[in-house]
Amino acid sequence: MNPTPSVPAPRVLSIAGTDPTGGAGHAADLKSIAAMGGFGLSVVTAVVAQNTQGVVAVHTPPVSVLQAQLDAVAQDVELDAVKVGMLGSVDVIETVGAWLAAHRAPVVVIDPVMVATAGGRLLEPDAEDALRGILHHADLITPNLPELAVLAERPVATTWDEALEQGRAVAETFGTRVLVKGGHLSGESTPDALVVPGRTDPVAQYRGSRVATRNTHGTGCSLSSAVATVVARTGDWAQGIDTARRWLRGALRAADSLRVGHGNGPVHHFHHVQDLVTDPAFVAAACAEDDDAAHADSPGHGPAPAVSPAQGAAVAGPSARAAAGDASAGGEAAASCAGAEDPGTRFTDELWEACAPIREQIAVLPFVVGLGDGTLERDEFERYLDQDMQYLDAYSRALALLAAAAPEEGTREFFATAAAAVVTGESALHRARLDGRAPEPPSGTTSAYADFLLARTGQDGFAVGAAAVLPCYWLYAHVGAELTQRARRTGLEGHPFADWLETYDDPEFHAATEVARVAVDRAADGADAATREAMRRAFLRACHLELEFFAQTSAVTARREG
Repeated sequence: MNPTPSVPAPRVLSIAGTDPTGGAGHAADLKSIAAMGGFGLSVVTAVVAQNTQGVVAVHTPPVSVLQAQLDAVAQDVELDAVKVGMLGSVDVIETVGAWLAAHRAPVVVIDPVMVATAGGRLLEPDAEDALRGILHHADLITPNLPELAVLAERPVATTWDEALEQGRAVAETFGTRVLVKGGHLSGESTPDALVVPGRTDPVAQYRGSRVATRNTHGTGCSLSSAVATVVARTGDWAQGIDTARRWLRGALRAADSLRVGHGNGPVHHFHHVQDLVTDPAFVAAACAEDDDAAHADSPGHGPAPAVSPAQGAAVAGPSARAAAGDASAGGEAAASCAGAEDPGTRFTDELWEACAPIREQIAVLPFVVGLGDGTLERDEFERYLDQDMQYLDAYSRALALLAAAAPEEGTREFFATAAAAVVTGESALHRARLDGRAPEPPSGTTSAYADFLLARTGQDGFAVGAAAVLPCYWLYAHVGAELTQRARRTGLEGHPFADWLETYDDPEFHAATEVARVAVDRAADGADAATREAMRRAFLRACHLELEFFAQTSAVTARREG
């Protein structure tokens, strides 16, 4: 059954057992649903006393209590998706199966909890047969390899080809989609694949390297719940699995930071918002009462151009994007999402650290220093504007190419909006500063930067293209916060570039920078080693080109003065 796409906040029911340490079962389900933007509901099938070291005891409430929970939900809430986990007994399985038949949700995902990670069978043979009898209610089943083998009635697969063959057999037997998961295979690769009845080749295959952590408790629960939520929202199974998988890989990478228990701990379900919720800029943008509020008038120049959220996401040309060194430790750059880092958990953290020497060089450029303290000569600033106008034309086209290559709708919309808003946002500020006169022709440095971005976004795929564009956001957000804070120490009133600084130190732009970072992180999650290295090279090359772009203005001035 195909779901209705574009559900704003999917209502997703978890039917599962408990976990008092919060890593698996309905606790993991509810966290995963929330992390994917859904509203979670919960029906408890079993009260499980467990922790990160194992199961201590299991109590199964009377079936009448289970039925009452299910009926209470159905009588009051229109569900967009249902995820089924631990069921445990024949009576429980049959009760849930009958309820699914009577109250069909648009999306049903069943995680057939049959075999423990250690290999022990969790269901009696009659319960296994009962579980097979309800799988036709599922739009997707998500067995691990031992569970897949039980359903296929074959030995546990030891190769990826064997796993795919078993997945195809199970899909045909039960007439539903199967997510074949390769996490139990040996080696560093952890492939997954979506297979469907009537088709030999997988609908989609997903690659990735194994995340080095023992904290994997509840990964099966978390993934299946996340998939149900995303698909309820979008209607796209292949892309929904990809989105949920990328999120889970990030949750695994951040799992060690939780420090829950002494055994195999849980994953970090909310790793993707950990930094944002402590970022004043993010909070300010999220809690803004009036998105249409205009910026204050700038001295001597009339109203500064108002930058909407969409425009703020786009204003990322070289203009004032030079990174003026590292943000000060006293919280001066706390308004920038770029300053909120969680070392060791994100690919973009590695990129930011690698570009530190470039940021240090940019920080001391006379142009950057003069822009911040107001001593920059007007003609020098206008020479910079001349080149930036040329850059912006290519930059907007590069963003459009990136939007066309983006793997998901939200990312496509983000970069497409950014491409369009460059003209109405940043370019408008340039034209006002240049009094409408035509800019000078592009320099060799400007042309080189423009050609680089167009080549990476047009030829190298989304992952590399996004990495190439990221410095245009991140370095700029960094310097915007830094230079504005410097100017505020002495007072912005009377500062010759106050309109410029205030326009570009915008909380909405800092939030957009974080969106661009997330896009790069997600692309890196699903990339192989060669692609990740290409992303790294593209990011650092763009940082070097930012340095050269700003240095050219200072160099022209030095030559003229000499």
